[in-house]
This record gives sequence, C-alpha cells and structure tokens, in this order.
Amino acid sequence: MNPLDHTLCLTQVVDQLSNSNSYQELFHEQRDGELLPSAKELNTIIELCRTILFPGYFGNSSINSRTIKYHIGVNVESLLELLTDQIFAGLCFTRRHNDQDCREVKRQEAAQKAISFITKLPEMRHTLATDVKAAYISDPAAQSVGEVICCYPAIRAISNYRIAHELLLLGAPLIPRMITEMAHSETGIDIHPGAQIGGFFTIDHGTGVVIGATTIIGNNVKLYQGVTLGAKSFPLDENNQPIKGILRHPIIEDDVIIYSNATILGRIRIGKGAVIGGNIWVTEDVESNSRIVQRKV
Repeated sequence: MNPLDHTLCLTQVVDQLSNSNSYQELFHEQRDGELLPSAKELNTIIELCRTILFPGYFGNSSINSRTIKYHIGVNVESLLELLTDQIFAGLCFTRRHNDQDCREVKRQEAAQKAISFITKLPEMRHTLATDVKAAYISDPAAQSVGEVICCYPAIRAISNYRIAHELLLLGAPLIPRMITEMAHSETGIDIHPGAQIGGFFTIDHGTGVVIGATTIIGNNVKLYQGVTLGAKSFPLDENNQPIKGILRHPIIEDDVIIYSNATILGRIRIGKGAVIGGNIWVTEDVESNSRIVQRKV
C-alpha cells in the first residue's frame, strides 16, 4: 500500500468514526470548564484517605505521636480540595442545565459534600478498625494487625467500599462507583457502593466476590472467595427494559459465614448465625443458626 492509499484509508476511518450515527450513544459533550471525574485524581484521594485512616501505614512513614496532628491536618486540607473538584466534576456530569449560575451552585454543593464526607472519617476509621480486627482474628495465617492492613486485598476493597458508600449517601454521583471499581480491578472483589455492610466484616482471600447494590449485611459476617450476593432475573417494564431501583439482593444477618463459591440470589434472608457451605446455590430464606451444605451422594 502506497502513502496515498494510507491517507485515503485513514480518511475513510475518520469519516466513519465522526459520523453521528456511530457515536450518538457513546459520546459525552463536555462543557467549557467542566471535566469528567478523573481516575488518577480519585486514586490520589483514596491514598489520602488511607493515609488519614491508617496513619503510619500509608503516606509519610516518619509520622509519630508528636507530629500526627500536623500530618493529618495537611492531608485533610489536600483531601478537601481534591474531593471538592471530583464531586463537582460528577455533579456537572449529571446536570442538565447550561447556565453559569448552575455551575457556581454545583461548586458550592460539591464543597459542602466534601466537608460532610470529611466529618465522617472518624466514624469510618472506627468501623474499619473492626474490619481489620475481624480479618486478623479469623485468619490463623495472619501474623499481625499490621500485616492485615498492609497486605490483605479485602481491607483494600472494604476501605474503598466504605469511602464510596459515604459519598453515595451524600449524593455524590458517578465517583462512588468509580472508586469501588478501582478496588474491583485491583483485588477482584466487586462491592457495589450502595450495599449496606455492618462492622467486623471480612472476606477471606476474596477473589471473585460479588456484592450487589441492594445487599444488606449485618455485623460479624465472613465471606470466602467466589461468593456471589446477587439478584435473580430482572423484571421488565412495558418497553422490555430492566426495572431499576428494586430491592433484589440478599439480606445477610449477623454472625453468618458463607464459604467459597456459594451463590445467594434474590431478596432472601440468611438468618443470624447461619453457615452456608461452599458451592451452594441458595434462592430461598435460610433460618437462623442453620447449616446448609451439599448433600452427599
């Protein structure tokens, strides 16, 4: 192929890709001064949160009891600025008005949501401490709490989830899902930010775990790798489109253990203290303190 043919070929491809029929469902037209949320900036936000929530394990390794207040203060100020920008980007992504006043209102709204999120950090640290403790106690291979914090993918995924869940409760659009999907890509643990998860939560090994958007999990629950807390087939509307927003995922009560590759589907209830064995398919309620295992042939 000669250079002229190269040019002709590339021109045809550009014309095809520029045709509105080609991109109409895949195109987001950005307004001047309004950027999409940035995965790079969100990663920085997550690392800042980890530095604040787990001081000494992430970020500045020279932190000590005399300097901790200074370091946390600096990190909180950085977090406020970065988070405001990303929440603002998410709000702009979902807004339908083009006027400049709307942009200023959204900027103020983003700043208020960022401040509200920061006020939740002490409570979030308390809950994450219970998650770390649960992982350490339940795993005989764990040598220390520090090892759990530094190494365990479940703690990384759960911390991303708890950050994203608070942002979702505050009404921040788009970025909560981006944050949990970052952990999903890194750890193989897929927790929707809309799920409600109590304290002392742990996931052993973790790869392949799926927790759906309307799942409710109580306290002191342990999951193993490959567990799915999912939905059955979706009801459809008059246009044969899935109906959004219905309660379609399981409720897992306190003190439940679910072993590897178990699949729990639908809005069913797994009672307090129940144990679900590996490779089990569950679509009906399970009574408290029950033990569900495969029947031997």
